[in-house]
Amino acid sequence: MSNGVGQARAALGARLRELRRDARLSGKQLAEACGWHPAKVSRIELGKQQPSEDDLLAWCRATDSPLVYDDLVATLRNLQSMYLEWRRVVASGRAHRQRQSLEIEGRAQYIRWFESWVVPGLLQTPEYAAAMLTTCRALVPGGRDDIAEAVAVRMSRQRVLRTGRRRFSFVIGEAALHQTVGSSEIMVEQRRALIEHAANPRIDLGIVPATVDASVGSHGFAIFDAERVMVETISAELTITRPSEIAIYADAFAIMHGLARHGAGAVDLIARIGV
Repeated sequence: MSNGVGQARAALGARLRELRRDARLSGKQLAEACGWHPAKVSRIELGKQQPSEDDLLAWCRATDSPLVYDDLVATLRNLQSMYLEWRRVVASGRAHRQRQSLEIEGRAQYIRWFESWVVPGLLQTPEYAAAMLTTCRALVPGGRDDIAEAVAVRMSRQRVLRTGRRRFSFVIGEAALHQTVGSSEIMVEQRRALIEHAANPRIDLGIVPATVDASVGSHGFAIFDAERVMVETISAELTITRPSEIAIYADAFAIMHGLARHGAGAVDLIARIGV
């Protein structure tokens, strides 16, 4: 789990520990008042267990601090929104998730996106997107069988690449251009599409050669303005809003951007792989 989620959970635990100590209760006494095993109090305070809203209510009653309950619930809900398991995300269908991306990308004026092993969603061809979403559905089953609809929505997301005064900076690892998604024919069309995107004056497209030391780019992420970072893992989607963490991702992007080939250099690298 992201360090940011762990830090947020630890901060909530520390606040609850303060309430317990202000009430002059030991962990054992609080557990008895709430009807819990004493270990639960310790796990919550150390950030090892995330409390429920009912847990927070019991904690506030036991410590006679009802006035902070609403603030604690707000903190908990923000924490929950930071880390969403894919099974929950896709419960209402892949197309629904694509529409959420449509809204997020539509609000942003500057998007920086790094991927090491796949082509960013905003630059994918329909066939590439269909292969990716089909693979994801096999890995995380459930929800509606709406791959075709999800692909159509993903393609509609690309309108932001041509409208408004938005700017985009995409940095892609060369490995993503070699890694077969769907078929070799799909990959040829995808590489051709990237060359076409590179001609868009709104887009700064960079390709990080496989021969450079790019160990800082361990996973993909997208930065929306300076307000949020979104990271997709195998099991979940992570949203980061803490300014200090956003700054770290911005620095990582700057490093990868500096290692990449841009403009004619990027197009030449793509073309040499095969179009």
